[in-house]
Amino acid sequence: MGSTAKRWKKFAPLFLLMLPGLAYLIINNYLPMFGMIIAFKDFNYTGGILGSDWIGFKNFEYLFKTSDAYIITRNTILYNSLFIVINTVGAVGFAILLNEIRKKFFQRFYQSVIILPHLISMVIVSYIVYALLSSDTGLINKSILPLLGVEDISWYSSKEYWPYILTAVNIWKGIGYLSVVYLASIISIDPEYYEAATLDGASRWQQIRSITVPLITPVITMMTLLAIGRIFYSDFGLFYQVPMDSGVLSETTNVIDTYVYRALMNLGDIGMSSAAGVYQSIVGFVLVILSNYAVRKFSKENALF
Repeated sequence: MGSTAKRWKKFAPLFLLMLPGLAYLIINNYLPMFGMIIAFKDFNYTGGILGSDWIGFKNFEYLFKTSDAYIITRNTILYNSLFIVINTVGAVGFAILLNEIRKKFFQRFYQSVIILPHLISMVIVSYIVYALLSSDTGLINKSILPLLGVEDISWYSSKEYWPYILTAVNIWKGIGYLSVVYLASIISIDPEYYEAATLDGASRWQQIRSITVPLITPVITMMTLLAIGRIFYSDFGLFYQVPMDSGVLSETTNVIDTYVYRALMNLGDIGMSSAAGVYQSIVGFVLVILSNYAVRKFSKENALF
C-alpha cells in the first residue's frame, strides 16, 4: 500500500495536467458520437433526437439513390487522391530545399512565405481567386491573356478549367504546412549520418536519396495515412467558396460536403446530412485500417499502429 500511495503521489501532478486535455477530448470528440443515431431517424425538432421516428437506412438510401451520387463520390475521391500525391511530393521537396538554406534569416523568411497561405481564410482566398479570374476585371483576362493573344475566358461558367484551378489553389494553400512538418523531421536527423556520407564521397543528391528520404519515411507514412482517412472529406471552402457556388460548375466542383450542405440548406434534411457524415467516417476508418495493413506488410516499423 505504501509503495502504491507513493507512486500515485509521484504521478498525481501529471494526471492533473492530463485532465483538461482528456476532458476536451471526451466532450469534443466522443460525446458528439451519440448524434450518429440521427442518421437512422426521421429527425424532427419537436421530438428531438430520442423522440424522432426510427427509419433505419432510409437516409442512406436517399443519399445514394440521387442522380448526383456518382458525381460527388467520384469528385471527392479523385480530387483528394490527387491532392495527397501532389502535396506529399511537393512538401517533401520544399522541405529538403529549405533544409539546404544555411542562413537562418533566409530559411525563416522562406518558411514564413510558404506557410502564410495556410493561415489565410478560404473566404479571402476565394476573393483573391476572383480578382484573378473575374470576367470583367480579372488580372488574367485583362492583363495576361491579351499578351498571349487569347480571347477572354468566362472562368466561372467554364467547368473544364476548374480541376486545374482547384488543384492549384489547394497546393498553394496546403503545401506550406506539410513542408514545415517534414522540415522538422529532417532537422531532427543526426548530422553524423551526413558527415559519414560526405567522408565516403557521397554527393548531396545521394545523401538526400539514401539518408534524408528513408529517415523521414515514417513521418511521410503517418501523414499520408491520416490524409487517406479523410479522403471522403473535402475542404468545404475550396469547393464551395472558391467557385463562388456557381451551379454551372457543379459537375466538376460538387463533392460530398458541398452536396450535403446544399441539401441541408434547401431541404433542411438533417437525417440525410448525418447519414453522409456517418458514411464518410466509416469509409475513412476502413481506409486507414486497410492502408495501415498494407504498410505493415512491407515495413512494420513505418506502420501507424
